[in-house]
Amino acid sequence: MRAVESALNITIPDNARIIRNLITGIQFVQDHVIHFYHLHALDWVNIVSALSASPKGTAKLAHDVGKAYAIGGPWPNNSEDYFAGVKAKLKEFVDRGQLGPFANGYWGHKAYKLPAEANLMAVAHYLEALEWQKDVIRMHATLGAKNPHLQTYVVGGVSVPVDGNSQNALNTGSVAFFLELARKAQKFVEQVYLPDLIAVASFYKEWAGIGAGVMNYLACGEFPLDGTPNTNNYYLPSGVIKASDLSKGVFKVYPFDPTDKAKLVNEHIARSWYKGAKSKHPYDGETNPNYTGPKEGYKNLDTDKQYTWIKAPRYEGLAMEVGPLSRMLVAYLSGHAEVKATVDYVLEKLGIKVTDLLSTLGRTGARCVETVVVAQKLPSMIRELADNIKKNDTAICANEMWDPSSWPPEAQGVGWHEAPRGALSHWINIKDQKIANYQCVVPSTWNASPRDEHGNPGPYEQALIGTPVANIEEPLEILRTIHSFDPCMACAVHVVDADGKPVTKIKIV
Repeated sequence: MRAVESALNITIPDNARIIRNLITGIQFVQDHVIHFYHLHALDWVNIVSALSASPKGTAKLAHDVGKAYAIGGPWPNNSEDYFAGVKAKLKEFVDRGQLGPFANGYWGHKAYKLPAEANLMAVAHYLEALEWQKDVIRMHATLGAKNPHLQTYVVGGVSVPVDGNSQNALNTGSVAFFLELARKAQKFVEQVYLPDLIAVASFYKEWAGIGAGVMNYLACGEFPLDGTPNTNNYYLPSGVIKASDLSKGVFKVYPFDPTDKAKLVNEHIARSWYKGAKSKHPYDGETNPNYTGPKEGYKNLDTDKQYTWIKAPRYEGLAMEVGPLSRMLVAYLSGHAEVKATVDYVLEKLGIKVTDLLSTLGRTGARCVETVVVAQKLPSMIRELADNIKKNDTAICANEMWDPSSWPPEAQGVGWHEAPRGALSHWINIKDQKIANYQCVVPSTWNASPRDEHGNPGPYEQALIGTPVANIEEPLEILRTIHSFDPCMACAVHVVDADGKPVTKIKIV
């Protein structure tokens, strides 16, 4: 949507901006909690060890952790009976020989450090998060018609009606419902996620020195404060941080131009399975598969040649990390009050420095910091919508550009969006009212990018260099760093047969 709005210079109404912000905000909160508990926590938490935990000791630990680290006091569920019930449920899994959601872990790995009681506490909150996220994401489903794959975004705004006098539109009742969900989200984040993060991280402080990666950070900004295309006026600011400055002890944020008039973004394919060799700007980009790897397995994969479906995006020729760490560093160094307060709170509790955030531990911590900041911001976003409803402002879409005859013969546009995983951009060329070329550069393309035509590695590859691995057959330590980026490999999957021919092609009519 933002790419087309950029190309056609469409300013969206205030209600559309707020609704989009709410959709993005609750997705950030839910997605980050899911990532921590269900996709990443088990890299640090030894599930089987929880079977030897004392429920009474776990209750005391949870109370102490909540008292020391939570905002607003300990979580109400932290009782001995509660943890005894969780332990019994976990034992049922083990006795059946089926660990269910906890299968395939490297349980007993020497890299695990948490005491049994901390493991049981984490397992309990893992299970609670499953139930919690089903409820809070109802805001997403209400505003987006479904979750995932939203249906209510349209060029120029949204299709969700706003009318304080209608039961079939967003009204004062909707606002009350959203505020209830926002309070529930905020309470869990402040009283469970935040203290769990600090408690777990306190046992793994050595990971503040592991997994730094390229140390170039890009944030395109999110939660726009006005409806103009490529506004660069966001609640979470945009900016670029360079490793060349950090290596000298200089913390500097360079401005980021969302229109990319200087064409600083380019995608390299020297190590990727696509036709061509030279890097191209996304406006001129092509995505023509050309699989040249082994036909059976990847044991004989030659990484000096093409070895991935992922392109290698570069900004000013530099590999860039995107995601929560980039956003929080840019916001912190830009003087964002709420981010600075939350970052300083976590640093003080852990006894570490800002520079320690340039790591696997910092990446994981930054995601929690961002969740706290966004969860605390949600109520004010909802009140913005309430104020418009009170003013009888019902505009949800800018319609003045929907007559294609009014469009210019040719137009280009780029839309930037901070997804939970990081900066996402769509680039579109329009000619004679039709799409002439379209490319997208997604967060995991930035982070998982291969080496470029100059041999420079991407963030994943660079972050793994120097990682200590106790057992190469059980590479838990590698998972910790890779999972800290929150990878999404769906964006790098192409279905081809052994001869490189596409198996399925979908045509949009």
